[in-house]
Amino acid sequence: MNPTTTTAPLAAAPIAGLPPTFQWGVATSAYQIEGAAFEDGRTPSIWDTFCRKPGAVHNGDHGDVACDHYHRMPQDVALIKSLGVDAYRFSVSWPRVQPGGRGPVNPAGLAFYDRLVDELLANGIDPWVTLYHWDLPQELEDAGGWPVRDTAYRFADYVALVFDKLQDRVATFTTLNEPWCSAWLGYHAGIHAPGRQNFDDHLSAVHHLLLGHGLAMQRMRARETRPHTYGITLNMGTADPASDTDIDRDAARRADGMGLRIYLDPLRHGRYPADVVADLAARGKAFPVVDGDLEVISAPFEVLGVNFYFGQDFAGTDESGNTHDADGEPVVRAVLPDTPRTAMNWPITPDRFTQLLVRLHRDYPGLPMVITENGAAFPDAPDSSGFVADDARTAYLATHLAAVADARAQGADVRGYFAWSLMDNFEWAEGYAKRFGIVHVDYESQVRTPKQSALWFRDTIARTREA
Repeated sequence: MNPTTTTAPLAAAPIAGLPPTFQWGVATSAYQIEGAAFEDGRTPSIWDTFCRKPGAVHNGDHGDVACDHYHRMPQDVALIKSLGVDAYRFSVSWPRVQPGGRGPVNPAGLAFYDRLVDELLANGIDPWVTLYHWDLPQELEDAGGWPVRDTAYRFADYVALVFDKLQDRVATFTTLNEPWCSAWLGYHAGIHAPGRQNFDDHLSAVHHLLLGHGLAMQRMRARETRPHTYGITLNMGTADPASDTDIDRDAARRADGMGLRIYLDPLRHGRYPADVVADLAARGKAFPVVDGDLEVISAPFEVLGVNFYFGQDFAGTDESGNTHDADGEPVVRAVLPDTPRTAMNWPITPDRFTQLLVRLHRDYPGLPMVITENGAAFPDAPDSSGFVADDARTAYLATHLAAVADARAQGADVRGYFAWSLMDNFEWAEGYAKRFGIVHVDYESQVRTPKQSALWFRDTIARTREA
């Protein structure tokens, strides 16, 4: 199915149901925009290595330069200010701050984030720090990576270095971005760095990522000199049965267990889901839990970051009708809803966004949520002046903001929304072929041009605040 289109640009209007206290922001991550991959003491991450693996990334692209944000940071902060947002969510590059993932801080690397925070505050923008957005130092991967328990402790050490420097000016710290992607795509599917394909490694990575979150929370709370807001960001969708058959309902249960509950149940309830544990036991597999781990993982935190792009259906049979795969495991096959699609071939499902947020409020009550990523890639085509009239992205943002408002009307405690992403950037395995930005980047000249969606977002924020 082709990407969705609209016939005319949307006019900015207030989003009904979003209060004046609602927080508006834009988001990026370090490896996707910074560049300067070999400057000021930074050492390689798993993504620097993965990008050099033949066939791993579209066109052999890499983040060596990306958007050159490392050298253009003040101008980019001015760009953020022009959008009228309250906050900017960015990540800190672990190998830039602590080369090799062990030992003392790299002063030159940490100084960049020190300057960034000061620049944001000087422009009235609240810095939201993500401490890990997938750029594990390669030396730690060489020592075993996230499947090895020691990596969780190394993460906590690194977090303490960043926290000590920035805690006086940063109010919100989130530990991990999308641990499902780190564990499943990186260690099981092998389509993200480090590119392993081992289900047991994936299970160990899940547990040690969560343990790293808990240990980092302990370190920060023990070191804080004033109260902070702490959280974690999960990417979540909906997992509905493709039909009303028992086998499809069971496939949806399995998908929901491995995609959502495997993270939120230990974080909020101090246990892995019983059905997931039973499914794994039937395969002779288990999480590498050590006594006391789940108490560390389930320590309270103040905000859940929700990254949402689409919902899916699941079937318990493959295309040929088989209920088990070649290894004898039950089939869990994703079926994309029949809706318009983005350039990533992702279905556009704002109704399922509302469904997810209401479900999170119901099943994990008492936890405020902020939408830390939501956005879409489309085949942007600049005109002769460089401007992009991205009707489809504008419509995507409008319908998903309305979905957030609908969820709030049904009781979901959603307190903010960060558009993904501020600007076009390195899109992981897709390289530079897919553009999610509300600001267009000409990668050769590094010229930034706000797209129609950016202007709509700016005006919608202003009108919603005034309503």
